[in-house]
Amino acid sequence: MSAPEGLPQPDRAPLPLAGIRVVEFSHMVMGPTCGLVLADLGAEVIKVEPPGKGDRTRDLVSSGTGFFPAFSRNKKSVQLDTEDEADLETLKRLIDTADVVLENFRPGGLEAKGLGYEALSVRNPRLIYLSLKGYLPGPYENRTALDEVVQMQSGLAYMTGPPGRPLRAGAPVNDMMGGMFGAIAILGALRQRDATGRGQHLQSGLFENAAFLVSTAMLQQAMTGQDPTPMPAGRRAWGVYDVFETGDGQQIFIGVVTDRQWEIFRRELGEAVLDDPAYATNTDRAKARETLIPLVQSLLRKHDVAALEAMCERAGLPFSRIARPWDLLEDPHLKASGGLLPITFPDGRPGAVPALPIRFGDQRLGVRLDLPKVGEHDAEILGPLRAARDAAE
Repeated sequence: MSAPEGLPQPDRAPLPLAGIRVVEFSHMVMGPTCGLVLADLGAEVIKVEPPGKGDRTRDLVSSGTGFFPAFSRNKKSVQLDTEDEADLETLKRLIDTADVVLENFRPGGLEAKGLGYEALSVRNPRLIYLSLKGYLPGPYENRTALDEVVQMQSGLAYMTGPPGRPLRAGAPVNDMMGGMFGAIAILGALRQRDATGRGQHLQSGLFENAAFLVSTAMLQQAMTGQDPTPMPAGRRAWGVYDVFETGDGQQIFIGVVTDRQWEIFRRELGEAVLDDPAYATNTDRAKARETLIPLVQSLLRKHDVAALEAMCERAGLPFSRIARPWDLLEDPHLKASGGLLPITFPDGRPGAVPALPIRFGDQRLGVRLDLPKVGEHDAEILGPLRAARDAAE
C-alpha cells in the first residue's frame, strides 16, 4: 500500500528510531498506542495478527470504531497462528531479529507458548520486552483491568464527575498514557542496552498510570488535610475560570488567572461594575465567586461568541469555544501546522488522524506507511524467515 502525502523529505535526518525493529502483540488501545509512538519515531513496527480477520480491534463498532485507524499508521502487518507449531517457530525467528517486543495480553498467556521474556531472552539477549498490564506486580496484579475500572479505582472518576456521580473521562486516557509510558521505558532501556549490551523486561501499569494522573489531588489532601471537592463543584484557585453562555447561545471558556489579566479583562469589557474593590485581587475574586461568576456571566451574555473570541485573542486571555472532537478535523491550526496526518480508511475513503504532539526542529513526524491490510507484509517479512526455517528442518 502506498503512503499518502506528507512523507518525511529524503534529505532530512534519519528518524530517531530508524533501524530499531519492534514486534507488537497487542490490541485495543494501550499496546497499539505504545507501538504507534515507536513507529512514528521511525522504528519498524511489525504487528502480529491472527490469521483471517486479523486483530479484532479492526472490527469494533460504536466507541471502538476509531481504535484501529487511530493507532495503526506506520506499522506493518503479518499473520501468524500461535497455535500452529510451524508459525510459532517462524514467530520466534522473527523475534530473534527484533530489538523490542511489546505485548498487552493477560498474565501468563504468552509465557505458556514460550513467548515470555525468560524464554525469548535466552535466544536474543539484547531483547527489550515490554508488558503492558492492568497492574504492576503486587496484590492486584492478577485482576482484570480496564481504563474505566482504574478511573474508578484511582479516584479520577470521583474528581471528574459532580459530587456523588463519578464519571469517566471522555477518552481512554489511561490506556493511551499507559502506552506512552511504555514507550518512554523502551527508550530508556535502549539507552541502557547501549551501555550493557543486554535487554530487559519492562512493565507499564494501567492502575499506576491512573494514580499518577491524580497525584496533584492526593498531595493537595495530604498537605491541607482537606478532601478536594470534585472538579465540577470544587472551589477554584482563580476567580474567573469557567464556561460561560454567550449572547448567540454558544459556550466559551475564559480564564482570568492573574491580577494583570483581571485588569485587561476589565478594560476590554469596559464595565464599571467590575471595578468593585471586593474583586481587587485573585484571592478576593476566588472568595467572591458566588457573586462574581453570575455577574461576569450577565456581562458576557451581551456579546456573541465571535466577539468574545476576538477580545480574548487581542488581549492575550486564555479562552476556547467549546468544541467537539470531530470539529478538530477542520481546525485551522492543526491543518496549518501539520497536526493532522493523512490516512486511508479500510473502505478506501481518505481520512485524517492527529499527529504526535511533538516537533523535531522544523519537522513533525509524518506518515511513512498507511494503515496496513491484514497480513500485508507477510511475504516481505515472513517469507525469508520461513525459508530459513524450512532449510533448517
